Amino acid sequence: MMRHSTRCFIKTRNRLAVTLRHIAAIRLSALGDVAMTVPILHALSQQYPELRVTMVSRPFFKPLFDGLENTTFLAADLAGKHKKLPGLLQLSHDLKDRGVDGFADLHNVLRSHVISLLLRLSGITVATLDKARSQRSALTRPHNKKFSPLTPVTHRYAKVFADLGYALDLSALSAVPKLEPGIEMQAVSGVKNSKWLGIAPFAKHAAKVYPHDLMQQVIDGLATDDLKIFLFGAGADEGRQLEQFASGRKNITIVAGKLSFAKELELISNLDAMLSMDSGNAHIAAMYGVPTVTLWGATHPFAGFAPFNQPLSNALTSDREKFPMLPTSIYGNKKVKGYEDAMRTILPQSVIEKIREILS
Repeated sequence: MMRHSTRCFIKTRNRLAVTLRHIAAIRLSALGDVAMTVPILHALSQQYPELRVTMVSRPFFKPLFDGLENTTFLAADLAGKHKKLPGLLQLSHDLKDRGVDGFADLHNVLRSHVISLLLRLSGITVATLDKARSQRSALTRPHNKKFSPLTPVTHRYAKVFADLGYALDLSALSAVPKLEPGIEMQAVSGVKNSKWLGIAPFAKHAAKVYPHDLMQQVIDGLATDDLKIFLFGAGADEGRQLEQFASGRKNITIVAGKLSFAKELELISNLDAMLSMDSGNAHIAAMYGVPTVTLWGATHPFAGFAPFNQPLSNALTSDREKFPMLPTSIYGNKKVKGYEDAMRTILPQSVIEKIREILS
C-alpha cells in the first residue's frame, strides 16, 4: 500500500480534491519569500514521499533547493526565454512537458496568474496563495490599526498545497538539514573552534536597517567575546561599511564577495546564531534551524514574515509607544515622516544580551 495514500484526499471548497502526483510551485522573489518556501517543500518530501515537486524560481535561488528530496528546479529565465507573454506561454509548456498535474501559485502576481490560467486551460489543477491583503492593510494603516498577528507566510504556503490535496502536519515542520562544510567555505571560515555568529546588517529598504552607529556598538560589544563573527553583505557600498564594522578585529571575517551564494548557504547553515534585519539572511538561517535574532523597524513580525520556527522573543521590535503607527508597511518600502529614528529605540545592549543568551 502506498504510504500516506489515505492523506492524499482532502475536502477543499466543498469538493474532493483529485490525487495529484507532480506539483509545480512558483515563487519568483524576493530572497526571503523564496527561502520561506523551503521548509514547506522539505515537509512535503517527508510527509508525502510519493509526491514530485518542481520548484520554479529565478536561477540565482537554485542552491536553496539543492538536496531537497523529490524536488527538481526549473529556472525562470524572465529576461530571456520566459520573457513577457510569449515567454510565460513557453514556461507553461515547459511545465506541461515535465508532466505536472498540479500548480501551486505561491506568488499571486500577474506573471503567476497568467501561468495559472494557461495551465488551467490544459486541465491542470491550480491553487493560489492568499496574501491576506485586507488584513495586512488593517495592520499597517496609520489609524484604527488592527494590531494582531497574521497567519505566518509559511502556513499560507502550506494552505496552497492543502488545497491541492496535500495537507501538512504543521506541528511536524522541521528545519532543513545543515550542509556539510566544503573546502571553499572553510578557506574563508577557517576551522571551527569557537561559537560562530553571523551578522547581516543590511536590508533592501532603509526603514528596515538598524542605524550603523548602533550596529557598530553591537559588533564592538560582541567582538570581545570568545566567538567568531561573520559579516554578510553584497556590493561595494555594503563592503565598505562592513570594513568599518570589522575595525581590524581578528575574530571578525567579512564574507561579502568571498563566497558564491551556494557556499554562503553552507556557512550560514553551520552558524550557532544569526543577527539580521527583517531580510533574506534571517530566513535562510532559520530554514536551517539556526537561532535567529531579528531587528524590526518599519515592519513587524505580526505581518507573518517572522523567520521560520523562531520564538517571538527573538524578534526585537521598535517601541510602539513612542511610534504608535508601527508597523507602517509590510515590506518597509514606505517612509513616514518622524519615524526615521524608530529603530533607535532598540538598544544595542538589548541586542548584545539576546545574542549572548542564545549562544550560552
